[in-house]
Amino acid sequence: MNYKSVIFDMDGLLFDTEIVYYEATQIVADRFGFPYDKELYLKFLGVSDEEVWANYHRIFADFGKDTVQRFIKEAYNETIQRFSQGEVALKPGVMELLDFLEEHKIPKVVASSNQRKIIQLLLEKNQLTGYFETIISAENVQRAKPDPEIFLVANEYLGTKKHETLILEDSQNGILAAAQANIPVIMVPDLLLPSEELRQKTVAVLSSLHEVPQMMKK
Repeated sequence: MNYKSVIFDMDGLLFDTEIVYYEATQIVADRFGFPYDKELYLKFLGVSDEEVWANYHRIFADFGKDTVQRFIKEAYNETIQRFSQGEVALKPGVMELLDFLEEHKIPKVVASSNQRKIIQLLLEKNQLTGYFETIISAENVQRAKPDPEIFLVANEYLGTKKHETLILEDSQNGILAAAQANIPVIMVPDLLLPSEELRQKTVAVLSSLHEVPQMMKK
C-alpha cells in the first residue's frame, strides 16, 4: 500500500450536500425575490462560507445590507434544518472505502472548510464519527481552500510523510489546495468536471469512491 493515511473533504465527497445547499438557498432566494440560480451557486463551489456570504453582499447590494444578511441567515437555517432531518445522502462508495481503510488500519481525518458543528452533525447523523481520527474545520485555520493550510494541518496531525498521504476531493479549490500542499490528491467530481489543467494536478480523476481502494493498491 503506497498510502499510510487519507484526508477526506466532506461536502460533495462524503455527503451529497451540494444539492441540499443549492435547493435550500434557492427556496429562500425566491422568497426574497433575489435573482439567484444554479449557475450562481456553482460559481462558489468549494469556497468558504465567509467568502460566499461576502459575494452575496456584493451581488445583491441593491437589496440593502440588512436584507442580504437576513437572506443569508434564513438560507443557513433552512440548510441546517434539512441536515437535521437527515435529508443528506452518502456519496456512492463511502462505506466500502471506510471499511477498506479500517481493514488496512489506515488512519483518516476530515478536512473541510465547513464549520465544525455542521461536520459533526452530518457525521453523527450517518454514524460515521468513529471512523475518523479527528476533524479539521474552518475553525482550525486562518485561510480557506485553495490555500493549502487545512491540508498541511491535517497532514501534520496524521504524522505521515506527504507522499504517503492521500487527499480525496471533489472541487477545484480542493485540488488547488492539495497541489499547493504538495500532497497527492484523487478527484471524485461532484457537480463540476475538471479542466485538463486541473486533471494534471491529480493522481487520478475517478467516477466514484468505489474506485479508490483499487487505486490505493497500485
